[in-house]
Amino acid sequence: YYTNLPVGGAYRGYGATQGYFALETAMDRLASELGIDALELRRRNHIRTGETSPIFAALGEGREGVEQTITSCELESCIGIGADHIDWGAKRGLRRTEGDWVYGVGMSIHMQGSGIPLIDMGAASLKMNDDGSFNLSIGATDLGTGSDTILGQIAGELLGVPLEKIIVRSSDTDLTPFDVGAYASSTTYVSGMAVQRAAYDVAEQIKTVAAEMLKVDANEVELTNERAGPPEGDSVSLSQVAQRSLYGENQRQIGALASCVPELSPPPFLAAFAEVRVDVVTGKVEVVDFITAIDCGTAINPQLAEGQVEGAVVNGIGYALMEEMVFDRTGRCRTTDLGRYKIPSIIDVPPLEVVLVESFEPTGPMGAKSVSEIGINAPIPAIANAIHDATGIWLTETPFTAESVWRALDGHES
Repeated sequence: YYTNLPVGGAYRGYGATQGYFALETAMDRLASELGIDALELRRRNHIRTGETSPIFAALGEGREGVEQTITSCELESCIGIGADHIDWGAKRGLRRTEGDWVYGVGMSIHMQGSGIPLIDMGAASLKMNDDGSFNLSIGATDLGTGSDTILGQIAGELLGVPLEKIIVRSSDTDLTPFDVGAYASSTTYVSGMAVQRAAYDVAEQIKTVAAEMLKVDANEVELTNERAGPPEGDSVSLSQVAQRSLYGENQRQIGALASCVPELSPPPFLAAFAEVRVDVVTGKVEVVDFITAIDCGTAINPQLAEGQVEGAVVNGIGYALMEEMVFDRTGRCRTTDLGRYKIPSIIDVPPLEVVLVESFEPTGPMGAKSVSEIGINAPIPAIANAIHDATGIWLTETPFTAESVWRALDGHES
């Protein structure tokens, strides 16, 4: 059929945001029917390390997914930390009032993925220069996620040099290796593994040359502080190693090209807790506090990981409370600019707390999993569940505007 409405497209969360709204509010409804605390119901039933689920093999993109077993999961710790920080035991079910405002708390738990197994692909090339620096070329695109920094850090960690010694070039299809794209929470996990493999290869080449120079076995050589040598004994600088490889005997360019097509997609896990207050006269909803505890494996760059979660949460709060495309009867969009299509500004953002709960993912680079998308899934169900805790109403459509909440309150009998 013909329509003049805009087409749908990929967006952060990629459908999981909508699905989690239904799933996690259903969990609260089930807990209410069973007379069980919503937190306890989730604790009894969430997936754990060593367990699997049929959904892994059923879900895919373009073809079915792959069977997986969870190899790292700190969701239990995430739930406990978040509950402590929001003071769940003291606030849940209290419905504290303050004038026309009534307060409530809600929660939700989440898992996402780290790329799409057997479909995603990332590649990296690494070249050593004669001053001991390295050129890292990657097809992965830094969309503001900090991936240039993170992938450079992975290389620097394995080569024993500071980030300043890693010269990163990304996203230039004429000059950089192939990458399927910055989507599906894939860059750190998939492209990071390609960088790790290339860096391991280059590190072994450096050790071989350094061992020749120092007359020791290559297995004794370690790379640290821009030098190569045994932990105890003489060492040579990486610039000396590079010049030996380029100008000395057995001349060669130290470098490597590596790629990664992941066989698994280990999920990050997240527990979100929201405190809201609702004006029972006007229906206005305000988020008072929002806590996010996340297991993204080993955070390569904790500050960037926290920033990813904070941005995703603010994005999700916008989804929950104000973002809406409105069309008239002829299909004309009435929310054509940011004056009409509302997104959160800094005055709309509540206090945000992000707690990184570390685990180690054995299949990921340096133990890392993804972090970029999962946070956007949390605010809608956590806020909806908090609104129910405060008022007793169940909301099934976003955004939770003052008008929609007021209408639900007007027709609700508690």
